[in-house]
Amino acid sequence: MKKLILLGIFIFLFSIVSFAQTREPSKPIRPFVVKTKQQVGDIEKALHSIDVDVKTKDVVSKTEDLIDNSEMQLRVAIQYDAKKNKAQAEVHDASDDVFYVLEGSAELTLGGSLENPKEATAGEWKSDKIIGGQTFTIKKGDLIVVPRGTPHQRINTKGKTFSLILIKIFSVPQPPKK
Repeated sequence: MKKLILLGIFIFLFSIVSFAQTREPSKPIRPFVVKTKQQVGDIEKALHSIDVDVKTKDVVSKTEDLIDNSEMQLRVAIQYDAKKNKAQAEVHDASDDVFYVLEGSAELTLGGSLENPKEATAGEWKSDKIIGGQTFTIKKGDLIVVPRGTPHQRINTKGKTFSLILIKIFSVPQPPKK
């Protein structure tokens, strides 16, 4: 019986050692991305051209992805708003947002609840207003983390232009782009 137990222990230890020897570090799933300060600035400036929505006469906000997020749980983009005096509040069921302000200032309302929410797309809720949220003035250099499920609404301060780096972390990988 002792020989059987010793044999079992030996086999167990051998299997652990064998497993440990065959494991290797993971390999990258795609090339890394480096954007210099100049490149980020150039992208931000390119987004500054003013476009107006023909139907609503509102100035159009623009966003440019800095990486291809197909099959990733991450989106990194620069977002630019020209004179955004009004905006819908929103809640994301399955993604967190991180904002890093590049230019301008805005009033950001966080928390509370959406008034009469409507599901615009699967898991993306919109409303004209947040009830009971807390409002902050955000400006160049500020970093904001908005966990999934948190109502948020951003309006440019005094109608000026505003840009930020948006980092979105999804709960599941995103489908390939078509």
